[in-house]
Amino acid sequence: MNYLEKAKETIDLEIAGLKMVKDGLDSGFSDAVEMILACLADKNKIVVTGIGKNLHIAEKISATLASTGSTSVVLNPVQAMHGDLGILHKGDTLLALSYSGESDEILAILPIVKRAGVKIIAMTGVTDSTLAKLSDVIIPVTIETEACPFNMAPTTSTTASLAVGDALAMVLIDASGFQKEDYAKLHPSGAIGRALLMKVADIMRPIDRMAIVDQDATVKTALLAMTEARVGSACVTDAKNKVIGIFTDGDLRRHISKTDNLLSLTIKDVMTANPLTVSSDKLAADVLAVFEEQKIDDLIVVDNNNEPIGSIDIQDLPKLKIL
Repeated sequence: MNYLEKAKETIDLEIAGLKMVKDGLDSGFSDAVEMILACLADKNKIVVTGIGKNLHIAEKISATLASTGSTSVVLNPVQAMHGDLGILHKGDTLLALSYSGESDEILAILPIVKRAGVKIIAMTGVTDSTLAKLSDVIIPVTIETEACPFNMAPTTSTTASLAVGDALAMVLIDASGFQKEDYAKLHPSGAIGRALLMKVADIMRPIDRMAIVDQDATVKTALLAMTEARVGSACVTDAKNKVIGIFTDGDLRRHISKTDNLLSLTIKDVMTANPLTVSSDKLAADVLAVFEEQKIDDLIVVDNNNEPIGSIDIQDLPKLKIL
């Protein structure tokens, strides 16, 4: 057996299944979005359930929904019959995952769920199944074949359900007006959350830890200032203390092999003029974007008068756990 070819064949089968499911999405998906939006607007929640492999998919879908602003919990249908039905309240929405639509454990709870005043969304591959008939809305996830060589192990079908669950969560982000700042509040311990909650003022080096030199200073003076401050760049200012340039270790390396008497030259002759700067009220996430897009390592923080008040060194970001 060619292991690599078999792996690619499996992935191709799942890709084909995803394309089929994508093409099969219909107004039921939109109806499900509207139903969930109404549910959440009334301060209710989405309860996601499934059995077997679909229970694992339900857990992932629920986690994605919850982390993107759509209140959600998971219901194990077996445990539901032994008390966990208390999770459900009138006004909630049940998202039920069953490819066949005939899973006994799911069907057993549906009459109770309906009597409780809970709306049901079926995510199923068989749109005329019992689950589909008992549901208020159907999201079809019909595939041609599983990636399993016996066409038995849930593979393509569970991948498809997971993808549609992701699509549902992403559409709800836009429809509900969920913002990056909202996402950050739900992820305060993660690097993403910190980057979105912290501002430049929280991560910058203060001015007393910067190397700042006048435009008429020599390169040697700038290097001494950088060494004393233990930084990789010097901020260059004019007579009015306005930022006009930056001189970095990279500038030094670029000039040292092709410039005679480099140390005695005036810093304004070798600096990078009009450098990128940032204000202290910007989000740390904005700084990350600048570093990534511009391929730079140092950024000067300025006030409204373009005077230096701090700096950000990309090497500081891992220590702050935002990179």
